[in-house]
Parts: sequence; C-alpha cells; structure tokens
Amino acid sequence: MVKSYSHGHEIYFDGNKWRYTDTNAAIDGQERACRRCGQMPTREGYDACLGHIAGATSACCGHGVEDPFVLLF
Repeated sequence: MVKSYSHGHEIYFDGNKWRYTDTNAAIDGQERACRRCGQMPTREGYDACLGHIAGATSACCGHGVEDPFVLLF
C-alpha cells in the first residue's frame, strides 16, 4: 500500500483514489487543516503559517510530521 501525508494527515492510495487513513474518506478536494497549526492552506496554496516566502521554489511547515524546509532559487 502506498502511504503519504496531506497537511500532516496520513493518507493512502487504494488503487483508484487517495484516502485519509483514519476515516477511509476519499480526499477528492476535501482538504483538512494542518495538523500542526490548525489552519487551512491560503487561497494560493501556501501553508498558512508560512505564507508567501519571496524567492522560494518550495516550502513546507512540516505539518507536525517532518521538519520544516524552504528551498530558494
């Protein structure tokens, strides 16, 4: 089984869809708030606790699962 995380919530791929491990509900646009800060992503898709970081190509707060990171170009 393929597993990953979405905003700190464990998810798995059932062969057709990504689903939340705790409820088996399909993600299908049902984003959850970050497990770490409790906020939803911004309208632009940034982690709310980080916001826009000028010069960053990627950034993640870690969502309580990983260490945060910022990649600058």
